[in-house]
Order: sequence, then C-alpha cells, then structure tokens
Amino acid sequence: MAVRSANAKWTGNLKEGKGTMKFSNYTGPYTFSSRFEEGEGTNPEELVGAANAGCFSMFLSGLLSEENFVPESIETSARVHLRRDEIGPVITTIELDTRVRCEGISRERFQELAAEAKEKCPISRLLAAAEIKLSASLV
Repeated sequence: MAVRSANAKWTGNLKEGKGTMKFSNYTGPYTFSSRFEEGEGTNPEELVGAANAGCFSMFLSGLLSEENFVPESIETSARVHLRRDEIGPVITTIELDTRVRCEGISRERFQELAAEAKEKCPISRLLAAAEIKLSASLV
C-alpha cells in the first residue's frame, strides 16, 4: 500500500510563533491562536477531523457497495474536541455526522454499516484512544 507524506514547520515560541502545514496540493498556516483560540489559519485538529470524515465516508461507501447498494452521496462532517487534562491538550471526542443518500437500504442495515465503518476505517482505528461519536442519517 501507499505511504503518504505531510510536512509541518514551526518557527518561534509557542504563543508568538507560527507554522505551515503542507501535504499534496495544500499549504496552510497555523498559529497558537488558530489552534487554541479562534484565530485565522488551520490546526492539526481540523486536519484530523477532515481525515476521519474522509476515511469514514470512503469506508462506508465500500461497505454499501459490497452489498450492492450504490450511494448517491455520503457527506460527513467531524467535530474534534480539544480539551486539557493533567498532561496537557488532548483530543477527547470526535463527533462524526454523516448524511447519506442511498436507495433500497433499510434504516437498520444502514445503521449497522455506518457503525462498522466508524469502527473499521483506518483513521478511526488510529484514533481509538479518543471517543469517536457518530450520528448517521439517510436522507
């Protein structure tokens, strides 16, 4: 399987410093403010959320396809909760919210496959230390 790469560069101290994250065709700034406050730029937690949402969506599509369902669309958002514990900042919860258009599948079977995708997609497996919550809806 493929090996993927990303790069991050940070200059300066924690609060006044700044950084840049790069992968594929994306380059974006991040700062203390964009991570721990509401400043401009991105942060690692947003990228984790995007990775989890994307991975989950693809995995669910695969599970549906294995059962001969053809999803018209799978749209997933992720809310990543960053809190502080006795060690420091920690991701405690990821809330996945997915909206799926897929003809012919029962709500019960859809919920089973969505739960399976949440448990088995590679990013969810990587993030198993955090609680990953799921809200899945057929639309």
